[in-house]
Amino acid sequence: MKGGSLGDRLWKLRQRYGIAARKVAVRTEVAWYWRWLAIGVAVAAFAGLATWVYDAGRRFAGFDRSEVQQELARARQELGTLRAELERLRAVANAADSKLSIERTAQASLAQQIRGLEQENARLREELAIFESMLSSDARSMQTLSIQRFKVEPDVLPGEYRYGLMLLSPGAKRDFQGRLEFLVTLTRDGKSAIIHVPEQADAGSASFRLAFKYYQRVEGSFRIDARAKIESVQVRVYDAGSGQARAMQTVTPG
Repeated sequence: MKGGSLGDRLWKLRQRYGIAARKVAVRTEVAWYWRWLAIGVAVAAFAGLATWVYDAGRRFAGFDRSEVQQELARARQELGTLRAELERLRAVANAADSKLSIERTAQASLAQQIRGLEQENARLREELAIFESMLSSDARSMQTLSIQRFKVEPDVLPGEYRYGLMLLSPGAKRDFQGRLEFLVTLTRDGKSAIIHVPEQADAGSASFRLAFKYYQRVEGSFRIDARAKIESVQVRVYDAGSGQARAMQTVTPG
């Protein structure tokens, strides 16, 4: 029993202090904030490494972030240049449109002036022919009032007509005083009618009064119902205070 007990004790001592004894680890206690700092440094290093690996992989695959940023900056600069050029071209186009509009207005005004000059030229030719006829011996012996170049034409507005005529009295010894009247024959809805221009209330209107010695050009306009059609227009010239027509002439509107 005692020997067994001694043997057991020796075996236990060998287990505790011999080669087969358990290893003892000595550890140093580290504060918790140093541990978190170390973890943060490790995470940052890992993130930097991951970013570098990512960029390296893209460069290896043909994608360079810095080059793309440079190209983007270059594209933005070119876009700004193109926008500035576009604004300049728009300004030039607007100026050209304004200039073209001014030129068109000037051309229209010039064309209107040319038409006015052509009409004035035609009027002067007519008056020249009248003066030539008045200087002839036969014309100077004439005492009769005559109506020359009487015409009636539709105007711009529906139912509106313009008239023109020349009154000639080459051998007159005194000024002629009188008035002008039109008798308009028209049809409407299959019915015929005759109207007086001017109406009785406007018979004394200045635009229809006459006062001349050798000749007078008369021009003006009148209006009728736009739904009516004029068949003929007769002009009558009266001496002042007389109800008997001194001269008359009838035309069909052209």
